[in-house]
Amino acid sequence: MSASDPVLSAPTPGDSASVAVIGAGPAGLFAALRLAEAGCSVRVFDRMAAPARKFLMAGASGLNLTNAEPLDRFLDRYGPARAVLEPALRAFPPEALRRWAEALGQPCFTGSSGRVFPEAMKASPLLRAWLRRLTALGVRFSPRHDWQGWAGDALRFATPEGEVTCRPDATLLALGGASWPRLGSDGRWARVFPPGDLAGFRPSNCGFLPDWSEAESLRREGDILKTVTLHFDDATAQGDLTFTRHGVEGAPLYALSPRIRDAIARDGAAILRLDLRPGLDEAAIAARLGRVRPRESLANRLRKGAALTPPARAVLLAGGALDEPLDVADPAALARRIKSAALRLVAPEPLDRTISTAGGLRFDALDEDFMLRDRPGVFAAGEMLDWEAPTGGYLLQACFSTGHAAAAAISAWLGRAS
Repeated sequence: MSASDPVLSAPTPGDSASVAVIGAGPAGLFAALRLAEAGCSVRVFDRMAAPARKFLMAGASGLNLTNAEPLDRFLDRYGPARAVLEPALRAFPPEALRRWAEALGQPCFTGSSGRVFPEAMKASPLLRAWLRRLTALGVRFSPRHDWQGWAGDALRFATPEGEVTCRPDATLLALGGASWPRLGSDGRWARVFPPGDLAGFRPSNCGFLPDWSEAESLRREGDILKTVTLHFDDATAQGDLTFTRHGVEGAPLYALSPRIRDAIARDGAAILRLDLRPGLDEAAIAARLGRVRPRESLANRLRKGAALTPPARAVLLAGGALDEPLDVADPAALARRIKSAALRLVAPEPLDRTISTAGGLRFDALDEDFMLRDRPGVFAAGEMLDWEAPTGGYLLQACFSTGHAAAAAISAWLGRAS
């Protein structure tokens, strides 16, 4: 497409149906593949210079494609969105995604946590094979095309050469969420839709800001709490926490991030309870503390009796103001505090530092086939829809599955329309 030929018209009679896919992330590229395999003429538009930038970044040090846990448990990871996503996830489940990657020459393995990775442990080999397949099927790419909405029934794009329009037979929107804006997912597409069709973007799988001074945050930067258990409300998660100059992050926080985020929005803060020694019960910790000489300093007692690292001791002492006064000479009371140290969080990290986002295009703006109710022939898929899931393969799986479902619905719609 060029400024001298600014309109891409619909195909002439006898040509294959034309489909515009807007967004070159996993959902868009997978839908493009399925549509091209079905015989459609597909063009993929993206505002970035190269496709799948966020996908490449996510897989730079280990591409977690999906998860091998039992499907019913897998589906529960999508929380309130399970009911609407379930048909798509069952139609293209984790095992199907693994087989697809392996058919592209990327054998996969399942880790001890159930996470499924390509053996190459990177996204780039898979993406290269994927793009070769798309090119072989005749899929065309239009980079640096920033979607601006519609002019009547035509799609509008801002390009370095000026505005161009396109009138395909069907359109798939796969524009992503609002995290990682420098890689293309900035959520600006939301301005095209009526406010009633949207749920506001919110951080998900994110770090949080503790109720500490800036000086304390800088002092803690780089500290790692190894293998702690987090409790919040009735939910629990275990793993490592890392302190940064911005706050605290790590897999346990990501897993609980929707609950913590919503509690902060409601109450202004959220108080987590950390089990700093999940491998020992209170009685065992108290017994060990009781064997330390009373004249030892508190830091030494915690180090010698409970094997608490400096970061763990800092969290324990920083949270003390949130609890009842503690008799540090009482081993049993100290053990209870170690098993339930307080950490007060006051804000999630901003959207541009989160792994993913909640919010986006509401499902009630779509029909059961992922088609916009007020724009026949326009479908949506991927992270731009209003759902969220934890890390561990669930995010990518839903992007692939909704891309697959939308492609099938587009093919069926085009068949009916013809």
